[in-house]
Amino acid sequence: MDLPIDIEFIADSPGVTDAAGFVAAAVPCDIRGKGNDRLDLALVYSAAPCTAAGVFTRNDVVAAPVRVCQEILRARAPAHGFVANSGNANACTGLQGLADARAMAARAAFSVRAPTGSFFVASTGRIGRLLPLPRVLAGIDSAAAALAPSSVEGLRAAEAILTSDTRPKTATARFSWLGRTVTVGAMAKGAGMIQPNMATMLAFLCTDAAVPAALLQDCLRTAVSNTFNAITVDGDMSTNDTVLLLANGASGCDLGAAPAEARVLFAQALHRVCDCLAEKMVGDGEKITKVVEILVHGAPDAAAAEKIARAVGNSLLVKSSWFGEDPNWGRLVDAAGYAGVGLVEEKLDLSYDDVPVLVGGAPREQFLEQWRATVRQPRFRVTFDLHLGAGSYRLRATDLTEGYVNYNKSE
Repeated sequence: MDLPIDIEFIADSPGVTDAAGFVAAAVPCDIRGKGNDRLDLALVYSAAPCTAAGVFTRNDVVAAPVRVCQEILRARAPAHGFVANSGNANACTGLQGLADARAMAARAAFSVRAPTGSFFVASTGRIGRLLPLPRVLAGIDSAAAALAPSSVEGLRAAEAILTSDTRPKTATARFSWLGRTVTVGAMAKGAGMIQPNMATMLAFLCTDAAVPAALLQDCLRTAVSNTFNAITVDGDMSTNDTVLLLANGASGCDLGAAPAEARVLFAQALHRVCDCLAEKMVGDGEKITKVVEILVHGAPDAAAAEKIARAVGNSLLVKSSWFGEDPNWGRLVDAAGYAGVGLVEEKLDLSYDDVPVLVGGAPREQFLEQWRATVRQPRFRVTFDLHLGAGSYRLRATDLTEGYVNYNKSE
């Protein structure tokens, strides 16, 4: 999606506190039980009531915070913020875990004197362990006392939700409509267990536009579909994936009453923020050395194109060859073939960046050295053209390294 020239975009911004009316704070609670001062709890609050939208994991095993968020969305009550922790996923924790997630949400609302049921909750970290709830609740109280609209607190909040990430992930987009400035500020985390729908990821987006809940949900779902849901690191879908979008109307711009052009600008700003955060997740994949953009064109339909892209992007043989900087295109073609979409070998074109690999199913071996040079790069593109229809899909993937295996073989 092209970014209109009248949308300002900041790839490394303060994040959620960029949107007017949103304040944040982050504190250490020692959720990991290691006795250090690592930030591990973030609180974000809007005094003005918000409409809310959310997209969540499709795993059959759903973490307690996801269930609580879904309950809150179904209630359709005005929202005022969210609380999120790292270091413990509160997943596979039974009825106690559900009670703990509800207690976090209730304590967050109480701590800022907001109505019960107005706070969302999210967790990320180790699966299967109960939260150290007393420390978490005390941390929520401390965060509530430290809430501020500053860029420092926005960045601290982005740091508090990290697990295996090596750096915070934030982004902001702004546009003007009839003299009013609308901002979308966001933060996210995600580096491993990445395979939509969605990834082991949390993403929080705040906007100061006024947006009806149904429109907000439509905009978020569309933005997520080809950003967060079009990345993969290791092919694993998490139990905790959560994307939340809150809109408090503090800018004075009401998109529900505005013409279609304003809603298009908002959708584009939202997409750009999500796309940037998705790119940052892939680029920060656990111990990766390569980011590979897989483009599939000419498929029978979009679903077929996606099947091929995911078969290639999640193939262990393909990912291993990328790590080894080996232009072993046979592995890519094999994966595309077992996707089972009716690929016709004699019609297939394949290229590394803009260097032909196959044309009409015939290899172009004279370009071998150029293929090798391409796959040595930290980022490159693989393009398939099936010449079977109008379906296309884009997936961002990574290599698979010894470092990833060693990192994940134990806690």
